[in-house]
Amino acid sequence: MRRFRFSDPVFDAAFRAFLDERRGSPADVDAAAAEVLENVKARGLEAVLDYTRKFDRVDLTEETVRVTAEEIEAGAAACEPAVREAIAFAAARIRDYHSRQRPADQRWTDEAGVELGWRWTPLEAVGVYVPGGRAAYPSTVLMNCVPAVVAGVDRIAMVTPPGKLQPAVLAAAKEAGVSEIWRIGGAQAVAALAYGAGPIAPVDKIVGPGNAWVTAAKRRLYGVVGIDALAGPSEIVVVADADNNPDWIAADLLSQAEHDPAAQSILITDDEVFAAAVEAAVDRGLATLATGEDAALSWRDHGAVIIAPLDRSPALVDLIAPEHVEFCVADPEALADRVRHAGAIFLGRYTPEAIGDYVAGSNHVLPTSRAARFQSGLSVYDFLKRTSIVKCDAAAFGRLGPHTVALAQAEGLPAHALSAALRLPSGD
Repeated sequence: MRRFRFSDPVFDAAFRAFLDERRGSPADVDAAAAEVLENVKARGLEAVLDYTRKFDRVDLTEETVRVTAEEIEAGAAACEPAVREAIAFAAARIRDYHSRQRPADQRWTDEAGVELGWRWTPLEAVGVYVPGGRAAYPSTVLMNCVPAVVAGVDRIAMVTPPGKLQPAVLAAAKEAGVSEIWRIGGAQAVAALAYGAGPIAPVDKIVGPGNAWVTAAKRRLYGVVGIDALAGPSEIVVVADADNNPDWIAADLLSQAEHDPAAQSILITDDEVFAAAVEAAVDRGLATLATGEDAALSWRDHGAVIIAPLDRSPALVDLIAPEHVEFCVADPEALADRVRHAGAIFLGRYTPEAIGDYVAGSNHVLPTSRAARFQSGLSVYDFLKRTSIVKCDAAAFGRLGPHTVALAQAEGLPAHALSAALRLPSGD
């Protein structure tokens, strides 16, 4: 963990160097992902099944690669009642939040008599990657699939690494309305969604987080399909004054550190004594957390405490452009209103980031690695396309045509100019 003081004359350079340190970038990942993509493109399902045997040590066939409707029903039924209730509660809130994002079609006639507008249409087919391995992620299913359903996507194909299918994941899929699930993971699953592989039909866009190989595959496939974003390690900034319980703030910092050794947790406070109390609380938490090993590496290598006037915190947050930021202060909105770059903002002492991960209703798929400077979190808009509409009658075209001819000629595109000129009244 690094300690920075805003009053230090070298603060700016030292802190910028800290932010520029690379996190979670294994060597040769891109080359390995490229090889998988080419192999799946050439050999289809055969290659996918070969990689599943090699990497996941699971032997699948064309008949067993898809999760059956009976397995989904049985898995959902096996989910603990309290978890099923929480899934339904979260899904309803996510559905409501994202339903409010739905944009409207528009048409109008301007002063030239031209009818203009746009219309929104949902994507036809979307692939959703749901990580497996060490944990089950029903929240990932809900956050990626529910907005797609709200948008009206016709087909949602979910992929998740093979092995034991977690009941909570299947319960979340059922709650979201997803019935097409394939038990494949890694770069080979992303390739299957993009190119198609046997019974797996290709999709138009791939969303959902994954490991470094999944991210590398998505990066390479952009253009073949759309992608949501390139997910990096989790991040949180907590802005807190001394009137907080140090244990609460420490838990908030650890809530991101436990994701991955490359995750980043940063505290900004104006009180040195409080900062020391939070650091001690973090140490106590690490001693008892089941995820303490990863969290300890994250806190040691990428954590930070910044001692700075709270009035300076919005500028610091903008510099970090974090995935999540909490304002645990008496008047959180006064500071938050000055922040331009953040994936999600959590206001007040009783709004921990964890509430946003699960049940607030907002989406937890958010930009990382400073991408909040130019990107938003996942939303209904990720599953919609906007198509422009233009309509001219003869009178309206008469007003626009001469300018079209002039600009086309200026650009050296005679066919463009001719296309417009032929429609103009003779002599214009």
